[in-house]
Amino acid sequence: MKIDLLCVGKLSQPFLRDGAAEYAGRLHRYTTLRCVEIKEARGDGRAMRDQESERLLARVPEKAFLVALDEQGQSFRSEQLARFLEEHMLRGTAELVFLIGGAYGFSDLVRERADLLLSLSSLTLTHQMARLLLLEQLYRGFTIVRNEPYHNR
Repeated sequence: MKIDLLCVGKLSQPFLRDGAAEYAGRLHRYTTLRCVEIKEARGDGRAMRDQESERLLARVPEKAFLVALDEQGQSFRSEQLARFLEEHMLRGTAELVFLIGGAYGFSDLVRERADLLLSLSSLTLTHQMARLLLLEQLYRGFTIVRNEPYHNR
């Protein structure tokens, strides 16, 4: 199974870039991972959100299972995320695509296209922090599926 992570903007801080690179590297043991950064739009909040959403959706393959990170989305425990990954591996899902929007989130078009809206936390996170946390949780999920010792439960 291939995983695409489509994100608005670049990681601006070295600690975020280093952390994301660390977990992306670890994930390559389990899956093919591609991280694509979409340029941030300019303008007012609604226009930015709409432009960024269109740019993201243009990169999503038609048959991909689409997960959009959204503060109003469903919350998973790490074990639930692991089961989600395992189910898609067993089902033969060819491609999972995770979207991380910009500062103003997603337009309704993304929410309508998404197969799952996922919330990483009830706290508000920057889209840059969300990328690092998602990569770590994906790695954790794969180690749970493989019964490896990273997850201490």
